[in-house]
Amino acid sequence: MYYLGLDIGSSSIKAALVDIESGKSLGVVQEPKEEMGMFAQKNGWAEQNPNDWWAHICAAIARLKKEYNVSRTQIKGIGIAYQMHGLVVLDKAGEPLRKSIIWCDSRAVDIGHKAFAELGEDLCASSLLNSPANFTASKLKWVKDNEPELYKQIHKFMLPGDFIAYKFTNTMNTTISGLSEGIFWDFKNDTVANFLLEHYGLDQALVPEIVDTFGVQSLVDEKGEEDSGIAAGTPIFYRAGDQPNNALSLNVFNPGEVAATGGTSGVMYAVTDNLSGKESTRVNNFAHVNYEKSEPRIGKLLNINGAGIQYRWLLNNLDVSSYEDMNTLASEIPIGSDGVCMLPFGNGAERMLNNKEIGTRLVNVNLNNHNKAHVCRAALEGIAFSFVYGMEIMTSDGIKPSVIRAGNDNLFRSEIFANTVATLIEQEIEIYNTTGAIGAARAAKLHQGDFEGFGKVIMDNDHVMTFMPFKDKQPYLDAYNNWKKELELILETK
Repeated sequence: MYYLGLDIGSSSIKAALVDIESGKSLGVVQEPKEEMGMFAQKNGWAEQNPNDWWAHICAAIARLKKEYNVSRTQIKGIGIAYQMHGLVVLDKAGEPLRKSIIWCDSRAVDIGHKAFAELGEDLCASSLLNSPANFTASKLKWVKDNEPELYKQIHKFMLPGDFIAYKFTNTMNTTISGLSEGIFWDFKNDTVANFLLEHYGLDQALVPEIVDTFGVQSLVDEKGEEDSGIAAGTPIFYRAGDQPNNALSLNVFNPGEVAATGGTSGVMYAVTDNLSGKESTRVNNFAHVNYEKSEPRIGKLLNINGAGIQYRWLLNNLDVSSYEDMNTLASEIPIGSDGVCMLPFGNGAERMLNNKEIGTRLVNVNLNNHNKAHVCRAALEGIAFSFVYGMEIMTSDGIKPSVIRAGNDNLFRSEIFANTVATLIEQEIEIYNTTGAIGAARAAKLHQGDFEGFGKVIMDNDHVMTFMPFKDKQPYLDAYNNWKKELELILETK
């Protein structure tokens, strides 16, 4: 018997089956095989058709069942992970009224900034733990202001994962974790943030019913079975945004545990029991999957736009054949890259730098002594240093890291990168082979409440290796301070 896990990204849908008893992955498929497109009617806009997600999910389920010879009755539950902060609006018939305004759409930035100023930083920090910023609530306000006739037809708003659950079950609901990522949750009063809805003039009736993150959220109905090939009566047991789900996939539930991602952009997601919004303009705070008012678990999310994209740019523009080739070159250069520094912030405005856009900077290059190996090392170190800089921000906001866990992908495959971060933060980095879809499938079992057993499954099946901090930290610290000095010089001029 199996659980189905779905990971609804903006580039593709991934679907996984895991054995219920052992937690082992049977297989993972991706749909479509080519990257999904986005609609961008104007600069800074990004939209996708929610029904396209559903079509790809149904295709992925059909592939899984065929490739692994699994019948619909062998799938006993569903877990859903999804791209965060998106807005889906449905009419009374349950049809989307427009394309989804997804996470990377920036049209509501000014709306969020204006609300932050008018409501006041103290109220937003203490109740929302965030600025309203460009999140789902602000996107819904944009629809109200700019598409008033369409707004009048809205029956419920949803996050992307809520919509997919609805397509399976014909039941409209959401979770506290989901509402918090849309900045619809008031942590101070542990209720929907009615003061923000009132400020935006949004109807409270648009909020779906709230269900637990783990539990029987709804059941697949006959139409859901017809479309998806999952048997009617199959429960949806779990739902969460992609970053909380990534943390869950890495067994990150408790204060001090940190989930890290080193892809095109970088993410550090740290769990705390501290309801601090001190860094609400640089760090996002969401109800983690195991949040309860009596035992709060907050996921602090810090995003670094300029991460792996920097290394990929070098691969495309240096005379090198592969990342392995670049890593080999970098390993020939000492810690600190002989003074060469790279600031890897060429992928747009950086929230952790207070939304300043400083670009990528390569400094202290001596044309007589330095070569592409120095550039490769400086790039890896620069990205690692940006993670360390981000952790300093999170530490100032109450995070006390006890362990960092990361997937076995992209930057964390580089020993230089991982050793640099581990040594400077003075914490182990545990590396795991897992995916968001596998994590979502395993999470379906957590309705039974066995978090300890859940962690054991991950350790037994997925652990690859652990990077230990080096005892001699000084060379890394000297290099980091040199890099940080260059960064602060630039920030002073912006």
